[in-house]
Amino acid sequence: MGEGTTGTSRAIGGLRCELLGPLRALRDGDEIPLGPPKQRAVLAVLLLQEGRPISYDGLVEAVWGGAPPVHVRNLVQKYVSGLRRALGEGAALAWTGSGYRLTGVHADDLRRRRELVDEALAARDAGDLRRAGELARRAEELWRGEFAEGLRAPYLAAERLRWAEKRLTVLEARVSGEIELGNAFGYVHELVRLVATHPLRERLVELLMLALCRTGRPSDALAAYESARQRLAEAMGADPGPALRSLHARILRQDPALLPRPRVA
Repeated sequence: MGEGTTGTSRAIGGLRCELLGPLRALRDGDEIPLGPPKQRAVLAVLLLQEGRPISYDGLVEAVWGGAPPVHVRNLVQKYVSGLRRALGEGAALAWTGSGYRLTGVHADDLRRRRELVDEALAARDAGDLRRAGELARRAEELWRGEFAEGLRAPYLAAERLRWAEKRLTVLEARVSGEIELGNAFGYVHELVRLVATHPLRERLVELLMLALCRTGRPSDALAAYESARQRLAEAMGADPGPALRSLHARILRQDPALLPRPRVA
C-alpha cells in the first residue's frame, strides 16, 4: 500500500472519509465497503485521532470498553488488516511502536465543518450576522444523521454526545442571529419542535420566547416560560436560570426592545 501521509497523497488517491452521519469512505466519489461494524468502529476511532497514534490498549478500550472479548488481540489485527485492504492507496495504517497511526486520510466533513464554524464566528464578531448565518447553515448541511451513526463503541458513544452538543450550540447561534435580523416568524415552528425534542435546554426556550415576542405573541412567550418552569421543577427540582428569568421579567414589564422588528434587508 502507499506510504502517503499528506494532503497531496490523499488528493491523488481521491480518498475521503466522513463521520457526520453513518461512517463512509469514498474514493473518487464511490463508496468503499468497510467491513463489519467493529472494523468500521476501529476506523472511526483512528480517524478521530487525526494522525496521532493510539496505543493498543487505548484502541481496545475505545472500541470494546472494559470487557473486551477473549480473542480481542486477534480481532484488532484482523480489523487493521481489513482496513488496510479496504482503504488501499493513499492511506497508511501502521504500528509506530507507540500505537496504531492512520495517515493519508481524514474525516473531511469534520474538517470542513470546523472551517465553516470558525468563519461564521469571525463574521459574527465582525457584526455580519447574515454571512454568519449562511456559513452556519452550510455547516449544518454537512450532517447526514447522528455522529458515526449506528456504530457501537464506548468512545464513539461519548463523541456522539459531544458532537450533538456542538451541533445544537451552532444551531442556537444561527437562530439567534436570524431573530436579530428580523426573521423570527420563520423560526417559531422550528423552535417549538426543538424545545419538544430538548425540553430541559433553556437556551432553546429563551430563543422561542424571544421569537414569539418578536412576532407579537408575548402571552405565548409567557406560556412557554411557564411550561419550561414546570418541566425544570419536575425533572430537576430547579428554577429556570438567570437568562430565562431575566427575559421573563422583561416581557412582564413590556420591554420595548422585545417588540417586533422589521427584517434587515
